[in-house]
Amino acid sequence: MFILVGFLIVFFSVFGSFIALGGHLGALYQPFEFVLIGGAALGAYIAASSGKSVKLLVDALPAVVRKSPYSKELYMELMALLYVLLNKARRDGLMSIETDIEEPESSAIFAEYPRILRDKKLMEFLTDYLRLMVSGNMSPYEIETLMDQEIDTHLHELNIPCHALRAVADGLPAFGIVAAVLGVIKALASVDQPPAILADLISKAMVGTFLGILLAYGFVAPLASVIERRSVASAKVLECIKVTLLASMNGYPPPLAVEFGRKVLYSYVRPSFMELEDHVRQTRNPGKKA
Repeated sequence: MFILVGFLIVFFSVFGSFIALGGHLGALYQPFEFVLIGGAALGAYIAASSGKSVKLLVDALPAVVRKSPYSKELYMELMALLYVLLNKARRDGLMSIETDIEEPESSAIFAEYPRILRDKKLMEFLTDYLRLMVSGNMSPYEIETLMDQEIDTHLHELNIPCHALRAVADGLPAFGIVAAVLGVIKALASVDQPPAILADLISKAMVGTFLGILLAYGFVAPLASVIERRSVASAKVLECIKVTLLASMNGYPPPLAVEFGRKVLYSYVRPSFMELEDHVRQTRNPGKKA
């Protein structure tokens, strides 16, 4: 919701100040300037994009007004799940979790953690690397390299909409100048008109520059930043899984492996040591909800 609040502040600050200084909103009402700038920017974006990148942007836009799913509660649930799985594997052998990771929807362990089950990418990442651990055919170094490559690819794909919007934001002021130049050309073509008419034409031409800059830095660039922040958060949860599993593969017991995962989290979603310890203690019985 912060992005909507920010947009409202930008809107009322700009137009409210214009009115307070004695300006008239009617002078800014130039719908075809908006069509020229917005249409040119949209056309340039489509020309530089593929169907996949457009789909990624369409999917990313609705999420910017929703609360991020990667909260402290999700991380507590994730680390509790990792503890239960690693503890079972350490106690009964890695093969004991094979059924759980092959059919997580019917697993009694995963059923205790609905937030995790709802995140398809998180579940795919977790179960894929648990399978590799169960197979025993790869060293921790090899699995770490593969994890890093997958996380980099995931982050790159999620950042495609953000990079596209940043490119649009960079181009909007230039399209505003195009609109202004066309307006000046129109005004110069009417040089035989009275000064009042010429002044009106020139003022309309300046609206193009104003709109291009306002849309770029007041709306499109912040939107790109929000999408990028959510992409980074999506990659961070995979990094938490990576560090925890690698710690387990290197011989650390489940409580310490989970502590490794806790350390890579951002401070605003990272539970304290005692919070995590108390939460993990409640998960020692897999049938008991964390």
